[in-house]
Amino acid sequence: MRIETHQAGKRYGDSWGIREVSLTIPQGAPLLFLGPSGGGKSTLLRLLAGLEIPDEGEVWVDGHPLPKDEASLRSHRRRLGFVFQDGNLFPHLSAEENITLPLCRAHAQSPEAARARAQQLLQRFQLLPHTQKRPAELSGGQRQRVALARALGHNPEILLLDEPTSALDPEMTAEVLDALEDIRQEGKTLILATHATSFARRTGGRVAFLRNHRLEWTGSTQDFFQSPPTEAARSYLAKILRD
Repeated sequence: MRIETHQAGKRYGDSWGIREVSLTIPQGAPLLFLGPSGGGKSTLLRLLAGLEIPDEGEVWVDGHPLPKDEASLRSHRRRLGFVFQDGNLFPHLSAEENITLPLCRAHAQSPEAARARAQQLLQRFQLLPHTQKRPAELSGGQRQRVALARALGHNPEILLLDEPTSALDPEMTAEVLDALEDIRQEGKTLILATHATSFARRTGGRVAFLRNHRLEWTGSTQDFFQSPPTEAARSYLAKILRD
């Protein structure tokens, strides 16, 4: 699956979330969205996922512009997995049900197949003892691992993650980043907005540095951390490494 943006922008009222972003998503390698808060990372993720429609430019998928009708956007979303900052789990459902519901409703799996897949993923993320717990009964790290399991349930071609550790303490952050490292080593394409520099440093792949609603720089993760390409990148790294 190849996703590109061509001069894409998204406006919210009188303000732009992002503007004039042209970017090609590397296949089979991580892409890290880095940059100050409010710079456009979440908006760009949502455009790539088909959760938002660009107000300027286009999103292309496999060499063709992504249609803007809802049926086409739903079809596009089914090929992807998305993890939100807070997990966005259904509060009234158990961990298992949070995984099985989209498999049955959006991906037409039988209840038996969905439950088997959920059990497989819960075991993988060391969550089997928590199968019947609702989100309020889980720790923050456990909730995000359930969200990861849900996003991987249908074996998406690309996994998009929006600051998945931003609300977690260091121990819970480590739980989630270890799970992401396992996913990365399998060769799954990850697009990740994060300030978790330790994970970003070791994950390889490429960085897209966003600031003031624009894509300021793209290049290898190694180059970004070893020799920050702009004064803004140097300032950003100095701040997050200090924090």
